[in-house]
Amino acid sequence: MSLSDLIPAEIGSNAAIAICAIAFVAGTARGFSGFGAALIFMPLASSIADPRLVAPLLLLIDFVAAAPLLPNAWKQADRKATAIMVCGALIGVPIGTYFLSRLEPVTTRWIISTFVFALLLLLLSGWRYRGKDHAAITVGIGSLAGFCSGLAQTGGPPIVAYWLGRPIASAIARANIVLYFGASAILSSISYTTAGLITTASIKFAFVVGPFYAIGIWFGASLFGRASEALFRGISYALIAASVVIGLPALDGVLR
Repeated sequence: MSLSDLIPAEIGSNAAIAICAIAFVAGTARGFSGFGAALIFMPLASSIADPRLVAPLLLLIDFVAAAPLLPNAWKQADRKATAIMVCGALIGVPIGTYFLSRLEPVTTRWIISTFVFALLLLLLSGWRYRGKDHAAITVGIGSLAGFCSGLAQTGGPPIVAYWLGRPIASAIARANIVLYFGASAILSSISYTTAGLITTASIKFAFVVGPFYAIGIWFGASLFGRASEALFRGISYALIAASVVIGLPALDGVLR
């Protein structure tokens, strides 16, 4: 099997190279700061290929990259609290998947750009939920994140804003986040498969793009401690903002 056999027929070799480059940049941001991969990858990659290909692709390559973190997260996490949030994902993920599978690609791209911009503002604000624990709020946040994940694999910011604002040890908060996204990825995989979004083409393409994403994560992790975290976060925010602008469908006639 040649490399060309792994690239979906509907995208050319130049588009595949561009998506690999985007995956490397997104992976670098994730490896250093632990966030931002989907917020960079989805607007840009969706401007090159159908979001119905791009979202399952990101799901596959990111799940493989994050899987080694799950055993330790299972040991450290507050599993009961995480399970309540996953109940929300059970609602949100299928709804997001439904919209991804039914909407026209351009409409999906507009929604992705709007969501990513709103999530960027949330990250920039530094807001954290510091109210009391309520199961309804936890389920609601899990549903919102699940919807964002089902539609575009961009469910990170609501979860991070919630768990990092709770009066719990940072190690437990991070474990909760990792465990939630492990469960969310499994739900997304089931939902995407049921909707026919995970195809042989997307799995094959993951073997092409995945190594670039993994190298990006390794490269970003290697930079940790060598550069200011505040500086790198600023760069990540700038990349997310640039991704939103460059990925806007309104600019297709100018940039693409």
